[in-house]
Amino acid sequence: MNVDRHCMACWQGRVDPEPDSPRWHQRIQPLSADSQPGVALLGFASDEGVRRNHGRVGAAAAPEAIRKALANLAWHRQGPAFDAGDVVCADGELAAAQARLGQNVCALLDAGHLPVVLGGGHEVAYGSWLGIAEHLAGNPAPHHDAIRQDGPRMAAPRMAAPRIGIINFDAHFDLRDPSHVQSSGTPFAQIAAQCEARGWPFIYACLGVSRANNTRALFQRAAELDVLVREDHEIRETSLIDLNHELGAFIAGCDALYLTIDLDVLPACEAPGVSAPAARGVSLTLLEPLLERVRDSGKLRLADLAELNPSHDIDSRTARVAARLIHLLCLAG
Repeated sequence: MNVDRHCMACWQGRVDPEPDSPRWHQRIQPLSADSQPGVALLGFASDEGVRRNHGRVGAAAAPEAIRKALANLAWHRQGPAFDAGDVVCADGELAAAQARLGQNVCALLDAGHLPVVLGGGHEVAYGSWLGIAEHLAGNPAPHHDAIRQDGPRMAAPRMAAPRIGIINFDAHFDLRDPSHVQSSGTPFAQIAAQCEARGWPFIYACLGVSRANNTRALFQRAAELDVLVREDHEIRETSLIDLNHELGAFIAGCDALYLTIDLDVLPACEAPGVSAPAARGVSLTLLEPLLERVRDSGKLRLADLAELNPSHDIDSRTARVAARLIHLLCLAG
């Protein structure tokens, strides 16, 4: 694992006198080569993609802020949880950092862990996908020197095409053209190009999209790629049953799931500390039942959270939401 391991210092918090009252900071362990399979938290300290996308920088500090918010939450897991450290994007070398993230995600999956990646800007998604793709292909994750404009060179021989379902809760498609610059706005276009190069299906659901913040060209691109799209105003209490059925049908067509949550899908009052706060958004009350459907599917192999920007957070609201979402996703084990 090629990571910065200073992160255990973040795990501090309250110790209760009552029996059976552990909190995350009392149960999280540093990852080691002989760790039994469990949840593995891996930070991606990067805001280079946000900078390139002309957003508010500061997301590189997100992994530490999420750890601190998660540390004091009550522990309700049965299985173990580990801290695998941080992958750091230094000196603007985004492709190199994404390749390292992919290598580490692949190693965690190979060891039987459920990686939960703590972003970072949403450029984290391309690195996360590289990891699960190489794990399912049975090939080593690419070194960054092998990354071209449209992604890594393919290793041979290829396995049968895995059906990796990408479920993205996000106000934005992040399908912008990556041919000029790769950023936090391009990861799913890069993934689509990789799927085409590998001969794999591109299976993408983007839930919570804001029509006001995505151009007609992006909606057209989503239609061309057969993306399952649900706009923010379509996700409401009266539609949750139908949405759960629709999500279930999407999941049934996949071999494995990669869940990615851009915190800007939430309303600005719930998640002010993001690069692009949402004027409307999808509330946590509506988001959680859909996340539970993904968590309980038995197919979730990888999750990440993106776009927390601690420098613009208010009372750590966004970090607390991120921690709660991780807590929810980890309740099953």
